[in-house]
Amino acid sequence: MNPEVPEYVSILFILTTLVTIWLFKRAFKPSQTMLVILYAWLGLQGYLASSGFYQDTTSLPPRFGLALIPALILMAFIFLSAKGKNFLDELDPESLYWIHTVRIPVEIVLWMLFVASQIPEAMTFEGRNYDIIAGLTAPLIIFYGIRKPIIDRNRLLLWNVLCLFLLLNVVVMAILSVEGPFQTMSFNNPNRGVLLFPFIWLPSFIVPTVLFSHLVSIRHLLKK
Repeated sequence: MNPEVPEYVSILFILTTLVTIWLFKRAFKPSQTMLVILYAWLGLQGYLASSGFYQDTTSLPPRFGLALIPALILMAFIFLSAKGKNFLDELDPESLYWIHTVRIPVEIVLWMLFVASQIPEAMTFEGRNYDIIAGLTAPLIIFYGIRKPIIDRNRLLLWNVLCLFLLLNVVVMAILSVEGPFQTMSFNNPNRGVLLFPFIWLPSFIVPTVLFSHLVSIRHLLKK
């Protein structure tokens, strides 16, 4: 942990990660093997961040990729394999939408990291990150789009696509503001916060889970 980040910020993010795990288990009903792999992945990422592995931002390829790329490869495998497609079709739509509510505390943590000068202002809701809108509107989508047929399929699809772009927007800003050979923005206050423990769980677990939830929901809606 960075001494410049108040301890309560780390505690809040750890609690946010635990809530995400709980929602993940509700939505995906993982087997014991999947849970062991998940906890091992979180433990590995926590260890690497704590040991300063991600602090070396000069190496090529960038070490930051290790936090996100493996999850993207796993997602691609699930969407392309026959067993993976069957797994996706059996997921409960409402549980998938509840996952997006974690974007509210995540945005609060990001703002706190900005106050501690660990990330640029652009990555917060005071800058160019509007991802909190997805978290705030997710309960409305659940109550009026899933439980009650007030919001139709096309509007649900539009919500998922728009919120997916909100997520990609902040992910791109986070990557481009990390110190290193590919940094193109926020040179005065680069993105250091997400390279620290426990915030490394944001790109390595929470972001892939939110992204996966959107993609599965879009798949469900297109198949209707």
